[in-house]
Amino acid sequence: QVQLVESGGGLVQPGGSLRLSCAASGSIFRLYAMGWYRQAPGKERELVATISSGGTTNYADFVKGRFTISRDNAKNTVFLQMASLKPEDTAVYYCNANRPKFIGGGDYWGQGTQVTVSS
Repeated sequence: QVQLVESGGGLVQPGGSLRLSCAASGSIFRLYAMGWYRQAPGKERELVATISSGGTTNYADFVKGRFTISRDNAKNTVFLQMASLKPEDTAVYYCNANRPKFIGGGDYWGQGTQVTVSS
């Protein structure tokens, strides 16, 4: 079982920045692929960014150049640095951990953190 706890959400003005954090339990965090997803009211959950165990990153087109995903394996934590925020970035942001099959497999989710971009 992997437990994920997000933090760092809040209210920010358009053009502002926020940094989300996701702390994971377990001693083999370094082997997990990690990701951030978001879900706005009335919409489906969508991929924001992912980072592999080796550090390869992938971004949705709508956040490229504005958001940066990173990880600190020593702290079992993944981050999402968000800049140039827009009202349409308003959503609940969820952390995801994908555990490789050779160590049990599975997808795990945090409880989510609200990000609201508004003036």
